[in-house]
Amino acid sequence: MDPVRHNGHHPVGPPASAVPDQPGDVWDQRIAGGLAFLRRRLAGDYEVDEFGFDPELTEAVFHPLLRRLYRDWFRTEVGGLENVSADGAGLIVGNHSGTVALDALILSTALHHEHPDHRYLRLLGADLVFRMPVVSEIARKTGGTVACNPDVERLLRGGELVGVFPEGFKGIGKLYAERYKLQRFGRGGFVSAALRTGTPIIPVAIVGGEEIYPMLADIKPLARLLKLPFFPVTPTFPWLGPLGMVPLPSKWLIEFCPPIPTAHLVDSADDPLVVFNLADQVRETIQQTLHRLLERRPDPFGP
Repeated sequence: MDPVRHNGHHPVGPPASAVPDQPGDVWDQRIAGGLAFLRRRLAGDYEVDEFGFDPELTEAVFHPLLRRLYRDWFRTEVGGLENVSADGAGLIVGNHSGTVALDALILSTALHHEHPDHRYLRLLGADLVFRMPVVSEIARKTGGTVACNPDVERLLRGGELVGVFPEGFKGIGKLYAERYKLQRFGRGGFVSAALRTGTPIIPVAIVGGEEIYPMLADIKPLARLLKLPFFPVTPTFPWLGPLGMVPLPSKWLIEFCPPIPTAHLVDSADDPLVVFNLADQVRETIQQTLHRLLERRPDPFGP
């Protein structure tokens, strides 16, 4: 009997190429990919730029972890991505909040995941961030650098998207009673960097960060003792110990606003009046957008 036939008929079934992957096949691929990743890391077969940014490590390790937070825990909705170009430099300026600066990480991850061109956001951090051994390494590997004008201008001239939070510690360290009220923007150094490079400024409003660790009080003597900008007291910290570091599952909305061009103001980079007016325009744009987003989200912990 012909081994290909049975009862005079050919066996019927999809071609081998159409057979879907079985669960074991998927796990085999993941394990093989993970081992290949480890081999490259151990062999030093990967690239970092002059600032220490490691795209492969960011893409393979950090962003998948943060995507869980932004998508499943915070249920983040992102709007206005058409205001972020497919390539070229841009200075993204956002409001800062949350006691712990998770908003910067969530913004960076959401932009890379949701933008059609999966752009990386090069975050600027305070000196304190880069004095902390482990945190400093992670910040550098994920594309961060110190918030100083020479570094910012080098990144912008290289066509990068740079993220800055001009409120600094005043933003993340404010009490819950002051939520979504923008603090002072400092001396406008971010505006000067944008003007010198002719880079558009893209304001971004972030709703949701204020509720993850609602700060009820600041123990200033303890903060001075530990050389921290503030020592927060929240509904869960320090009462619950390490569990108090779990962020509350607030609903997040992120809105990228239309870019503000600066190419026509390159010669005014050192004019304090121009710098102040532009910084005030950015601040007012973010504040008004926050009010609008808060109207869309009456329940901080809703779906």
